[in-house]
Amino acid sequence: MATDLLNSRKNHGLLGFFKKNIAIVTGLIVLCVVLSFASPYFLTRHNIMTLLRQISTNAVLTLGMMMCIMIGGIDLSMASVVALSGTLTAVLISRLGMSIPMAIILGLASGAVCGLFSGLFIAYVKVPAFIATMAVMNVARGAAYLATNANPVRITLDAFNNLGIGFVAGVPLPVIYTIVLVILVALFLNKTRMGRYIYAVGGNFEAARYSGINVKAVQITVHVLSGFLAAFAGIVLAARMYSGQPAVATGWELDAVAASVLGGISLFGGTGSVASAMIGVLIIGVLQNGLNLLNVNSFWQLIVKGIVILIAVSFDMIRSRKADK
Repeated sequence: MATDLLNSRKNHGLLGFFKKNIAIVTGLIVLCVVLSFASPYFLTRHNIMTLLRQISTNAVLTLGMMMCIMIGGIDLSMASVVALSGTLTAVLISRLGMSIPMAIILGLASGAVCGLFSGLFIAYVKVPAFIATMAVMNVARGAAYLATNANPVRITLDAFNNLGIGFVAGVPLPVIYTIVLVILVALFLNKTRMGRYIYAVGGNFEAARYSGINVKAVQITVHVLSGFLAAFAGIVLAARMYSGQPAVATGWELDAVAASVLGGISLFGGTGSVASAMIGVLIIGVLQNGLNLLNVNSFWQLIVKGIVILIAVSFDMIRSRKADK
């Protein structure tokens, strides 16, 4: 039965990918064309590099979020983990004098532990992912505030800050990190047994369980990876901002959800790809960047983002109903 599930995913390969993504690719192209006419700065090299750097954080978060959604769950703790890992790393380096590599390792570990707690409660206590990750969201955010007394922790060490502001061949380092992570996650999902199990569990939880797949291990693995990726994003963000800030990233988990759904990751689980999710990230990023260039009020930007999320989820619901017929 597990073999049938996995083979069914392969049979939808490239043809399924193009069918599902032609609409959003067209939408992205149209959006870029419109913005290139609306603002003379949109297609400049400086703005493109700025855009790529801006979307790098959401891209990393979306990699984790899409895996959680693919198994039929969600991770609401990601934004809080971004804040926790960044502030923890900053505190360890600037206040406790810890070496940068060790502080980064512990910062990454904090995210993985948050994901582990979520995964354990989801897998063994059967707490819904929405509730479990919301609880961890509050714990992580509270821990970030306690660790910093609710104040930003300044860190101005070139060896650390360059991780967020440095360039290689004119390309911002956060963009390079993101490209590497995108490739690694794509290989993980498509070339490893655990990656195939993620699709199988999301496609049919009970069938996967009866086929001998350790669904608990899959759930825990996905949430640990999600926490790790959020922590990585948080550390890079802290390096870019020259500080660990406990209030940072509020609401960013919704951008990751929006990008995932826009990219064709079904909220019902079992379908989606890294490539399509990154198209969703680009749409969200290009839209925000374009609105900023056009000096659109930030409050209106929130309204536009909300409408985009609603439309994306509505299309996913319609697509799922059609698939069931």
